[in-house]
Amino acid sequence: MIDKIAWIYIKDNRVLCTLTKGNDTYYVPGGKREIFENDVEALTREVKEELSVELDIDTLKYYGVFKAQAHGKPEGTIVKMTCYMAEYIGDLKSAGEIAEFAWLGYKELDTLAPVKKLLFQDLYDKGLIN
Repeated sequence: MIDKIAWIYIKDNRVLCTLTKGNDTYYVPGGKREIFENDVEALTREVKEELSVELDIDTLKYYGVFKAQAHGKPEGTIVKMTCYMAEYIGDLKSAGEIAEFAWLGYKELDTLAPVKKLLFQDLYDKGLIN
């Protein structure tokens, strides 16, 4: 199982997503934990590396866990994505491995990896995105 951490940020009923250089699928910002990192440490590091902003830890809220087939991996490889919501400090700017970021809604469901589709469906069902 691939264990990932993800940041959900919603603006105007759309979710902030990133496109990694050389990839064709958008992802929610985040990634894998380093050895000995907890969720908060991993999430703040990943978001800073990808989008050059600091998460406002005082606003951090657990959202949920989603599991699905890992995009681009052999059949049966499952990704577990633990999601958090939080405000941020700074100006969003693609950095490191990120080619661009975009605001995606439910209509863009088909452009997402399987586990992100589950997340977007959940956000849509709760009326958080359209």
